[in-house]
Amino acid sequence: MLNLMKTLVAVRGISGREKAISDKLLTIVAPITDKCYNDAMGNLIAVKYGTAPEADRKKIMLCAHMDEIGFLVTYIEDSGFIRVNPIGGINWVAAAYAEVTFASGLKGILVPETGTAPADLKADKCYIDIGAKDKKEAERKVQIGDYCALSGSITRLCGRRIAGRPLDDRIGCAVLVKIAEKLKETPVADDVYFVFSVQEEVGVRGAKTATFGITPDIGIAYDVTGTGDSAGAKPMACSVSGGAAIKLKDSSVICDFELTQEFAAVAKENDIKHQFEILAAGGTDTSAMQMSGAGVKAAALSIPTRYIHSGVEMLDLNDAEACVELTVAWLKK
Repeated sequence: MLNLMKTLVAVRGISGREKAISDKLLTIVAPITDKCYNDAMGNLIAVKYGTAPEADRKKIMLCAHMDEIGFLVTYIEDSGFIRVNPIGGINWVAAAYAEVTFASGLKGILVPETGTAPADLKADKCYIDIGAKDKKEAERKVQIGDYCALSGSITRLCGRRIAGRPLDDRIGCAVLVKIAEKLKETPVADDVYFVFSVQEEVGVRGAKTATFGITPDIGIAYDVTGTGDSAGAKPMACSVSGGAAIKLKDSSVICDFELTQEFAAVAKENDIKHQFEILAAGGTDTSAMQMSGAGVKAAALSIPTRYIHSGVEMLDLNDAEACVELTVAWLKK
């Protein structure tokens, strides 16, 4: 899992510009699934066909978003400084004084205007410095409309905990890959659609169209979730190293009750570490799947993560692997 994560976080994939990470994931999942394709939105969809007679198979959609938050170049000043707009929910305090990487590989640093108080940090108070002497030199490297993001990285911490970015949601993508590997060794009865969705960070857009095209019987989302175990955190019964988090509710969805009960029962039967997630604010692709077409039975398995949307998102790989084990056990049952 760690080596896979190192591979995935090294590739940029800002919302709306996910082709590079999609291509990387394609090379990984194509050999272990039966069919791969990109839909019109750019979602990468890999299919593993089931062993039951075709008429008896259900369609199970497992979804993790491959996009990440980032920045869009809007203006280049005479000084060579680059102004940007946010793509997704940027924590400007966390982003300040961090390295950014453009699609071309160009590096820069995102800095606030001198004298700006942390509470006042936002897009119009920050700029990117690529070291250009003036606008003319900057324009040889960067164009209006270019995308960039905080540079990807992973740091190993105690035990099996890691920190870096964009763990949101490359860890969900890694979970799907590991599930696909297990299903290649031991197929299940139903057809499983692995969806690596686009534009989740700007409105769960890709998952909506992918679900409409697949028309699954059941949809399961895999994403990070907040925790209540960091200093000063609001009370929340979800913690890093607490196991797979079975989502009950967030601000955009109430998960299917029967599905959440099934996951809990399977986790207990197979002695898989798990916990329950109720997220007061925020949402995932679960809601897009649930409300697509005539509606889909939807649930989510989350990976508890501290410091989401910062350069040091932190999680435990054991929790991610618990999501893999729980999903495979549920699919087999």
